[in-house]
Amino acid sequence: MSGSRRRSVTLSDIAASCGVSRATVSLVLRQSPLVNAQTRDRVEAEFKRVGYVYNRAAASLRTRRSSSVALVVNDLSNPFFAEFAAGVDEALAAAGFVTLLGSTGESAERQQAVLQSLMEHDPAGVILSPAEGSETVRVRQAVGAHAPVVVFNRELRDSGWDQLSLDNADGARQAAQHLLQCGHRRIAFFGGHAGSSSCRQRREGYMQALQAAGIEIEPQWLVETAPTRLEAAAQAGALFARERAPTAAVCYNDAVALGLMLGLQARGRVPGSDFAVTGFDDIPEAAVSVPPLTTLAADPRARGRQAAQRILARVGIRDGAASEDIALDRASPPAHIIVPVRLIVRASTCAPARP
Repeated sequence: MSGSRRRSVTLSDIAASCGVSRATVSLVLRQSPLVNAQTRDRVEAEFKRVGYVYNRAAASLRTRRSSSVALVVNDLSNPFFAEFAAGVDEALAAAGFVTLLGSTGESAERQQAVLQSLMEHDPAGVILSPAEGSETVRVRQAVGAHAPVVVFNRELRDSGWDQLSLDNADGARQAAQHLLQCGHRRIAFFGGHAGSSSCRQRREGYMQALQAAGIEIEPQWLVETAPTRLEAAAQAGALFARERAPTAAVCYNDAVALGLMLGLQARGRVPGSDFAVTGFDDIPEAAVSVPPLTTLAADPRARGRQAAQRILARVGIRDGAASEDIALDRASPPAHIIVPVRLIVRASTCAPARP
């Protein structure tokens, strides 16, 4: 044996011997299911042959890459975000990452505390659905300058981060046009807070549809509520407080629509017969509610996978990006991705009841 020190075997050496990429070897080490069984067996056999021992702690110090991603949502009690979180976790787990989950309950102050706590774990990136009233400067203070961020569902102006949004305006426009085609002329926009960017965009789409039909929107047709089922049920009476009450409502989201239907039933009205209701999101419950809810399909689980794939691409893991051809690094310009939504017509919408 020569006196010179033997060079250590690297992941690149393993990759070259097996005829695969270094990223694939890394995924084998992380036990990712993305690698097929034959490739995994070949790489693991090469590990044994050369006596390679993976030092995870040393690798983390070299790459400064955590194996976790922080996910912070504004309302985990909303089934939409439960589905979104499940999609995020599916995609991250497939790439060998774990999800650090936080919920802000629509409080900007709570959001600061949650972000600061999660950032102590040094996540590789952050997926954030901002609370109402979020300020970009404060969120940046909590997140710091190093972790990439994907902002979902709501805007953070001038953040310089990737943004993944639903086509809120077009979705609400589709819903309003459907109600117009059913024969309605007095259509409310019900739920959400106008200060929220997603609510503002949905209101704009609703207004565009009514204005294009030559209908003047009356102030009492715009009813704000917290975007929850209980608050929507409690505020249902606001639709009928004045003359020229609406005969239909475009609701901010499915939780609001389901709450409104409960509130209508408590007042002796039958959704889908006496009053038409549309939602937004197509959560699993929408198809089995009574009556089944007409809504905009956003596929929240797929959106969660999409957000996770964006973060993985930002940190150099492209193998997890199965549904998109993403080639990114941290220096790539931020993108604003707007995802189309699709109207699903069910029994909660109907023609206006005869007077």
